[in-house]
Amino acid sequence: MNQFTNSGIERRSEALQDAFGRRVAAALTRRNALQPRHDIDERLRIARDQALARARESRRSVSAPAAVAVSNGTLAMVGSAGNGTPWWLRLSSMLPLAVLVLGLVLIDHRYTRSQIEAAAEVDAEILADDLPPDAYQDPGFAEFLKVGRR
Repeated sequence: MNQFTNSGIERRSEALQDAFGRRVAAALTRRNALQPRHDIDERLRIARDQALARARESRRSVSAPAAVAVSNGTLAMVGSAGNGTPWWLRLSSMLPLAVLVLGLVLIDHRYTRSQIEAAAEVDAEILADDLPPDAYQDPGFAEFLKVGRR
């Protein structure tokens, strides 16, 4: 019997909570309906206008280095890329690229040189060895190397 009483109290409590929630929601809806939205809308409009004005001003103060042109479905950068920029500044902007290319060429040269030296060393050892060069082509030579000299 105690179990049924607790269940009835819980249902009544839930019903009271639901009724309270509906009353609060209705009161908030009435309050929002009575308040004029004009002042909020006006403040938002003014803030938007101020933000747009700041954006326009920042665009005027920072000039774009180039313009975009579209022709026959092709997008290209054109315009003031060289206007007002000294030749030495444009040339110095290419310096990092030149250093990178030079470094890559030197690395390739050094790698190729080390490969040639390694091949020459192997050739010299083969020619200076006691075995004739034809022995290296023999299929049994690989087996000979695996077993080793005893």
